[in-house]
Amino acid sequence: MAVDDPNIEFTTATTEIQSTIDVSSPLYIHPCDSPGLVLIPVPFDGLGYRSWRRGVLRALSVKNKLGFITGECKNPNSKSINFRQWERCDDMVTSWILNSLAKEEDSVEYVNRSVELWRELEDRYDQTNGAELY
Repeated sequence: MAVDDPNIEFTTATTEIQSTIDVSSPLYIHPCDSPGLVLIPVPFDGLGYRSWRRGVLRALSVKNKLGFITGECKNPNSKSINFRQWERCDDMVTSWILNSLAKEEDSVEYVNRSVELWRELEDRYDQTNGAELY
């Protein structure tokens, strides 16, 4: 391998960024986390949204990724050293949410960001029945 191989530099830079992120940071990705992870055992199939929602919120809270869907963990400036790491984390959260949807309900997979995906699901399924309010 040549010393001036650009892949070595990129890998080293990525490793350095990940190793400098505190484990309590929302930008930290645990080695066990992967895009194929299933947050909750039963995928959302259009019924029982509030129960499914509660499970997803709890799972994301445990993983310290709740801020990605609430908007609290904002996308840094594209020049920031954490920009790519934020994108990786957001993509991971988006994948986790999509993995927790039944195939019939995955029509939201075109959404780019986890906060947009979450808002779309909220708008679509978190409907309060007027009769329930009384």
